Amino acid sequence: MKPITLLLAAGSLLLSAQGLSAQTDGSGKKEYWNANTLLIPYRLPPAPAGYKPTYIDLDGDGDPDILRTVTANGIPVQWIDDDDDMQYGDLEGDTDNDCLMIDRNKDGVYGGYGDLIIDWVGEDEDGNPAMQVVVDNIPEANRMKTGNGHYMWVVDTDKDDVFNYIDWNTFTLRCWIHNGLSDFYEDYNGNSTFMKIHSTTERVNDVRMNWENPFLFYDPDNDGLTEMAIRFCDSPKIVKENGQANSVLSGNIDWVSVSMDTDNDNAPGNEFDFDMTIHFTGPGFNYENQKHINKNLRGLPEADTFFLDARWRKLPELLYPDHDAAWDLTFKEGKWDKVWFTYDEDDDCNRWERVELYQPRDPFKVGKNQGGIDNNGQADPAGDRGEWDEDNSGHGQLYVSPIDGKIHLYGAEWGCWRIDQNARYYQGMGGIYDGYGPKRIETEPTVFPTVKYTDTDNNGFFDLMEFDLDGDKVFEQRLSMKELGLDDRCQVINTASMKYEDFVDLESKVSDAMWKNAEKAVEVAKAKKLNTKWYALMLQPKSTRERYHYGFWLQFYLYNDLKDLAERTNDKALASVIDKAYLQGKWELIK
Repeated sequence: MKPITLLLAAGSLLLSAQGLSAQTDGSGKKEYWNANTLLIPYRLPPAPAGYKPTYIDLDGDGDPDILRTVTANGIPVQWIDDDDDMQYGDLEGDTDNDCLMIDRNKDGVYGGYGDLIIDWVGEDEDGNPAMQVVVDNIPEANRMKTGNGHYMWVVDTDKDDVFNYIDWNTFTLRCWIHNGLSDFYEDYNGNSTFMKIHSTTERVNDVRMNWENPFLFYDPDNDGLTEMAIRFCDSPKIVKENGQANSVLSGNIDWVSVSMDTDNDNAPGNEFDFDMTIHFTGPGFNYENQKHINKNLRGLPEADTFFLDARWRKLPELLYPDHDAAWDLTFKEGKWDKVWFTYDEDDDCNRWERVELYQPRDPFKVGKNQGGIDNNGQADPAGDRGEWDEDNSGHGQLYVSPIDGKIHLYGAEWGCWRIDQNARYYQGMGGIYDGYGPKRIETEPTVFPTVKYTDTDNNGFFDLMEFDLDGDKVFEQRLSMKELGLDDRCQVINTASMKYEDFVDLESKVSDAMWKNAEKAVEVAKAKKLNTKWYALMLQPKSTRERYHYGFWLQFYLYNDLKDLAERTNDKALASVIDKAYLQGKWELIK
């Protein structure tokens, strides 16, 4: 891919044709009220009062097509009137179908290296939704670097007029800024769509495509919040040639994550609360037939010369799977090599994208890039449960195991739960990006309880649990269904045929069953004259989450108390049945 030559518009000729020019030195002019405050800059700050814009008529139809002005901090900006409704006397363009070009480096070129471009594409006559694209150009000196710049589309599928969030003080794209736990300024709430690559358009082979292509957010209960997110990735090949690092997209989705708030407990103040993620990698599927048209995509042709790369202004279509196609493309068409599953056991995930994935690595190593299950710096250092089907034998299906009453990934060879009972450590936005830097802010744990799950007979179901409860990295306790002669098999849940509501129903049933078994355990413990009031704090669950959480822990504590009682009292009958009762949730076996 060769660098695209930048053609500069003959601005002086056009200016003389109109006989209009900017006439101000800026001195003594009153600045916009929010130009230098510490308040959130929601909008582009206008020029100081009295500043006169420059207008250019590119197509000779008698009205302006270009408006040039400055912002309150003196940065030159240029508006392109793509919908031909600009008038002389306007102070800025509009945000329904115009393009804003910001000359961040003040080199007199509005769409060149180092500049920022925001282009609004209005809903067209056929009802195709409005869009916004941000082109965040890098300095020319950084052309050989990777992972820099942005090319990002937001599609307003829910018609709320919320798009990308720009910090108008610094003219930077800030996708992770949020209010409170997870009220993001970027359009992640509701039925939303975006496409993004960390590159710049002149270094992308086909600008109809993207890397995150797309990120889909779903609002099935219509409360304005997101209950499910699907992320598709077309992982680019990096080719360094002609003095730049080019991203070559293939037209194939090779990476997918599906994340859900399975107890649907998000709400204002807790906007994102995903509970689990199913993740697929492999050859995937081709999406080049997934075409999306908007007749307003084509910008004003006469303005093409302002852009370092004008291809994205000439597009007839964008290529990406949409909300309706995503599920079947993932579960029915996709060809996958591996499936991973992560469950947010400590219920502290406030990330906008997913419960970040644990990796099939060392159960005990901790930290970003340290080789542990939390190797991904965005993952919770403790508190989540990861499971890994490394040959896709289970095809992303699930099951509720009798071994612990929890939802598991069918076909997973092994899994690991790093326990964080008090949700002390977290992967939420506060855990890595609040300081807007790629590191965890909170202190990572040095010791933690760990549970390891293993499918020892390779039948797709876990049959062995091992426990390291004292954090010494040695599994001192084990429970084997196989050794006890118990059947680990159970009903396989076909995720391909499920809808979001089915996952909510599944979570509710699992939670209710967990709590009912806990109540049985309490009655058995009382019958054995154990004082269950020690656990009074867990005996009053108030939500689906608490029935699940307290239900599991009540059973686990009482199981171990009963084992301890059997040993202390030499109760061989109790000792012989307690493991079988616990592993099957059949507390009635204890007489």
